[in-house]
Amino acid sequence: MKIFENIINHKVSTITTEELLKYAKQFQISINQTQAKQIANYLRGKQVNIFQDSERSKIIKEIAKIAGPDTAREVNKLFMQFTK
Repeated sequence: MKIFENIINHKVSTITTEELLKYAKQFQISINQTQAKQIANYLRGKQVNIFQDSERSKIIKEIAKIAGPDTAREVNKLFMQFTK
């Protein structure tokens, strides 16, 4: 199972704006182009582990500062879909 976690975490740390918008649409999560760009820029290059609650929470708090709390909640929903 660890290999899948590594793949997903790598994808999160290299996600593009377009990919984030695609996943948001696929999982019916509402974020706009500007928010997706800001979030993708923040995540790019970060070593993240969205499977660890404390680390995911820290990332979501930073996203809330960048794109607002509503968007952060939506991104958290997306992350939760990835970790299922």
